[in-house]
Amino acid sequence: MTRDRASSTGPSRPAPSALPPHPSASASASAGLKGVVLAAVVGSVMLLASAVLFALLPGQLSEARDFRAARPCAELGGSAAENGDCLAERPATVLGTEARRRGKGHARWVTLDPGRGSEPFHVRLRGERPVWEKLAPGDRVTVSSWRGRTVQVVAGEARQDAIDRPGPGAIVRLAVALALLIVGCVFVRSAFWWNGRRVPGAPAVRAAQVTVPMVATASAVGVAVTAAVTVESLPLALLATAAGCAALWAASAWLLRRPARGRTARGTVSAP
Repeated sequence: MTRDRASSTGPSRPAPSALPPHPSASASASAGLKGVVLAAVVGSVMLLASAVLFALLPGQLSEARDFRAARPCAELGGSAAENGDCLAERPATVLGTEARRRGKGHARWVTLDPGRGSEPFHVRLRGERPVWEKLAPGDRVTVSSWRGRTVQVVAGEARQDAIDRPGPGAIVRLAVALALLIVGCVFVRSAFWWNGRRVPGAPAVRAAQVTVPMVATASAVGVAVTAAVTVESLPLALLATAAGCAALWAASAWLLRRPARGRTARGTVSAP
């Protein structure tokens, strides 16, 4: 009797806790971990690049302020003219123009002869309008220089900045540094946030938890670029960017918490 009962009993099954994890669950966990690591690495690289740009910016912005404050040498003279801290002008003759391939675009160069036994020199202009496209060999132009660098070429009433003119490059670098700082912080913060969501039993991610921070980040980058273009001082640009980011992220946090409070209030039933 005991033997028959034992033989009729099928093979024992492992306990549910002993079953191996489903392959899809393992793949999902692996993909989630890769996303966390990727976000952390990308954010760290952005923050490092931003730090490098910020380290180079103070000198460039100071130089741009000095250039904006410079006056024509004819009005000053003396030590300012000798040191090149004023805007010097001299005539020159165009020897030729050239558009050199550079990446996906072209670099516009003009070769000028200052005369008086001086050697011809090359100037790279910013873009092709309004001067470069109209220049031809033999044209007479006026060259503006500051601290030994050509900063502008004048042909008649048209003026065009040279690539070495202080100011635009520093503003672009400031805008890029602020944008990298903001987006890098968001990537690093999202890596920690997403890693916490990988814990078993964590609530599902709502669409608003992705879209709202994305909109806030894009708006913060817009504020940073606007501050870089309009504010001349680096500390003021950083302060304006920080204020804008704080306001935007506070608003996004309020928007994300408001629906949760609403659902909690509707789901609460008072005890009789």
